[in-house]
Amino acid sequence: MQFEFEPAGALVTATLAAGEIEREGAAIAGKPAHGHCANCQTALTGSFCHACGQRDHVHRSLLHLGEEFLHGLLHFDTKAWHTLPLLAAKPGKLTREYIEGKRTRYVSPLALFLFMVFFMFFVVSSLSHSTLNGVPTEVSAATAGLEKDIVKAKAKLAKAETRLAAARERGDSNSAAQADVDKARSEVSEEETTLHAINEAMAGTQAGTAGPKLVNTSTTSVTTGNPKLDATIKQAIENPEFTIYKIKNTASKFSFLLVPISLPFLWLMFFWKRGVTMYDHAVFALYSLSFMALLVVTLTLLQKTGMNSLVATLACAVPPLHMFLQLRGAYSLGFGSALWRTVALLCASATVFVMYLLLILYLSVA
Repeated sequence: MQFEFEPAGALVTATLAAGEIEREGAAIAGKPAHGHCANCQTALTGSFCHACGQRDHVHRSLLHLGEEFLHGLLHFDTKAWHTLPLLAAKPGKLTREYIEGKRTRYVSPLALFLFMVFFMFFVVSSLSHSTLNGVPTEVSAATAGLEKDIVKAKAKLAKAETRLAAARERGDSNSAAQADVDKARSEVSEEETTLHAINEAMAGTQAGTAGPKLVNTSTTSVTTGNPKLDATIKQAIENPEFTIYKIKNTASKFSFLLVPISLPFLWLMFFWKRGVTMYDHAVFALYSLSFMALLVVTLTLLQKTGMNSLVATLACAVPPLHMFLQLRGAYSLGFGSALWRTVALLCASATVFVMYLLLILYLSVA
């Protein structure tokens, strides 16, 4: 397992954001209300302003910043212990109770989704660290950038040599052009020396196995009529690990797009059912996606222990069963109604996932 700093930072940010969403201020026991609200100047009648909701006492100490952080985090954690068991075993009850307004004990679907998705990317990135011939993705990405610099330096050298040749043909003084050529040659030599040193160093760490170098230096020709698209495809072919690295980062940052993409499909399954609103569908989608993220984390951990057959069984059986239970409980459906909607939701989920992947691919190369 290799610690990933970027996913870890995203997880901390998501934890703080989720805690802030769930944070509820607590009044100071026995502290009498006095004066006016510092925010809107309304006369105070209690520990909180009845006009804007701000507390009567405004703290200005470094210690209180830590207190607020711990309160928000622990408050979120306390609710999580009530929410996660229902999310796994009785998702329909959790969804229905939250929609009906019984929310005090539960983490809100948005906060839970935010935390679980970034937690999933953190675990998956840490446990399945991507490599190319035994080389970490970040090293591969760095050398890809170095290869680009070499290409630019060679182009610069070619231009300088062209200018030098033209100056010689005219019989002009070529001292400046010669200096440019020498400088460009020096840059190319330095970049190539650095790349060669990295390749040699990494080759020595690969247990003596022969294989392709860290960077694919072959010249791949791609012609689609769009120069930008050609360059993107060429980079993906020559350095697939760097492309995967970019896609993973984009997927974690735009995971929230799964919700709006899912809502139209849920609406189509219930548009004739009275009393069902888009809010109900949003709560359903957020809790469902939160569970799927939790499932991915669990399957990743099981796979690391070598339980591949169990992982395959759970991956096939758990999602449809969870969807069925959540649909039946959240929308108060009968067995048959929940069953056909489960099949429809599985098909819709596959469609949503493909649409999401295409969108992520576009955002990654745009």
